[in-house]
Amino acid sequence: MIRLSSWFRAVFLALTIVCTLGLFEMVPALAASGSGVAMAAAPMTIAYLPPGNAITDGRALLRYALPINNDEIRDVQENLEGLSEWLRSKRWGPIKRDVLKVERTLNRKGDRILADVPEQHRATAEAAIERIKAGIVPIRDAADAKDREAIWIKRGELLEDVTEIEELMVTEFPFEVPEEYSHLPQLKGRATIEFETNRGTLTAVVDGYSAPVTAGNFVDLVQRGFYDDMPFTRAEDFYVLQTGDPAGPAEGFIDPKTDEYRAIPLEILVQGDDAPIYGATLEYLGRYMDDPVLPFSAFGTLGMARPNDDANGASSQFFFFLFEPELTPAGLNLLDGRYAVFGYVVENKELLEDLTQGDRIVDARVVSGLENLQEPT
Repeated sequence: MIRLSSWFRAVFLALTIVCTLGLFEMVPALAASGSGVAMAAAPMTIAYLPPGNAITDGRALLRYALPINNDEIRDVQENLEGLSEWLRSKRWGPIKRDVLKVERTLNRKGDRILADVPEQHRATAEAAIERIKAGIVPIRDAADAKDREAIWIKRGELLEDVTEIEELMVTEFPFEVPEEYSHLPQLKGRATIEFETNRGTLTAVVDGYSAPVTAGNFVDLVQRGFYDDMPFTRAEDFYVLQTGDPAGPAEGFIDPKTDEYRAIPLEILVQGDDAPIYGATLEYLGRYMDDPVLPFSAFGTLGMARPNDDANGASSQFFFFLFEPELTPAGLNLLDGRYAVFGYVVENKELLEDLTQGDRIVDARVVSGLENLQEPT
């Protein structure tokens, strides 16, 4: 079984805590010469994460990872996302202030938002904008009543409208996947996966905009029924829940067309880059302080397992990341840049706390986005 080593786990836990406390500073090293691995291309605006504390919500990370460039909708999103911080500290004044900012942005700059939505989808986007405007009033009233639950529920509804608008802005896939990976399935967009386990059901979104090869391989395997009746082979509290190791001697997927192990490359999109890095860890490239667009900062992150000595040896085994997100700031833990992230659990992630070794995936299925899967010809 492919697994993250116990040594790696121990070091990860120790250094993550130290990094979180501000007591450890990584010193960038020079990338090995002659590796043949090119650095990423010149920066462009493909994904946006605001400064400050690490984002620990998978839905928020997926929103920020969308390849769009519209400051106005990002301002709306950031102000609505930020309500969670004020709710935790019960600061009602800042809540009313930030929803007022949202209202002003939509009233004064709504045309700039709609300008980035294709004409055939503008009516849908305009309806979403109107729902957000209408939703500001109950949030303001709930803040006056100091009703945290009402604010939290309405905030989630409005962020779904924001997601709809942002997704409508994406009109084409943002980069070309290298030709050398054309023999592998690719996800040119996103897909939603439902996992039925023996203890309940959870839902994840996998992101082909940031990891098209990794996500494409995964969606292809789900569609084949590969993960049906698949046991969890490793479970460690506050660390990982792993599955995907088929019965028999193989440690990954054997393609029936070739009778060969399907290996996929390590694939990491860095903030500011225009395409993912393939085949090398950020550590190897000396890019220690660069932040992945999809970080290991959310409970329920989906990561690809791989052999410790082979960055390009992943196949079918994957893991749900279970470490407390407050202790894993993006860019300051030992998994970011070393393992590929391809999605996040977005519904019923609490179920992951109940699952353990010996439990199983009863059924995994693609509930939306299958049209984005491109099989090799």
